[in-house]
Amino acid sequence: MPPKVDTFRTVDVLNGRQRMPDGSFLDLLPADVWHLFVRAWGLDARVHERGEQLALGPGDRHVYLVLGGCVLQERRPLGTRIARFRGVGQFLGEAKLIEPEASVDTVCLTTTWVMPCPAGRVNVLLNKQPTARRALLRSLEHRNRSDEMIYGTATRTPLQRVGGLLLHLADVAGTVSGVEPGRPTILGPTQRDIADALLMGMSTVENVLRLLRDTHRVITSKYRQFVVTDLPALRALVTTA
Repeated sequence: MPPKVDTFRTVDVLNGRQRMPDGSFLDLLPADVWHLFVRAWGLDARVHERGEQLALGPGDRHVYLVLGGCVLQERRPLGTRIARFRGVGQFLGEAKLIEPEASVDTVCLTTTWVMPCPAGRVNVLLNKQPTARRALLRSLEHRNRSDEMIYGTATRTPLQRVGGLLLHLADVAGTVSGVEPGRPTILGPTQRDIADALLMGMSTVENVLRLLRDTHRVITSKYRQFVVTDLPALRALVTTA
């Protein structure tokens, strides 16, 4: 059975009423320009199951806006796997706006709702709408700085690094229920994904997750699912550990 778009707050998202993560493209994009995207490509938005790949290969000609869910992007320069998590509000495949043959392996970590947009037509829109171009540039700069803080901090302790990534995922990909609004659930990432993203050993990641779960009691976990049970306490651990 195909995944249902009802999983997401579609009306709120398409009408620009859904809050997007701070610094993301859809957070920074003016409402009037967002309506241009929806008018042009809103009907093309699709939901993908966990494990499905988005078409961002050398022969593909679309970029994507993440409307719900989370993806893992992978590159392998010089044989080293570099993994990055991308969540709601993010612009995927931005390199195709400059080089159409650019590619990046992009797999959905959970049920994910995306809007595919033809790269050539997006370039035309960005040239006609300077505020949209500025929103994209600002979001990419924000993402670069965020990546530096999350993935490029080898001098921090393992607890700070793993905890910081979980905080980030809770913000950009976490879902909450009305019953427990302060306990975001992160679906999709495995311990291996976390280890590869942070360039850490599996045993180190396992030990940190056990510490966060059993000693500090700020998360619960099972296969491909983490629940942050105490956001303030996790944040304090990350900033003071």
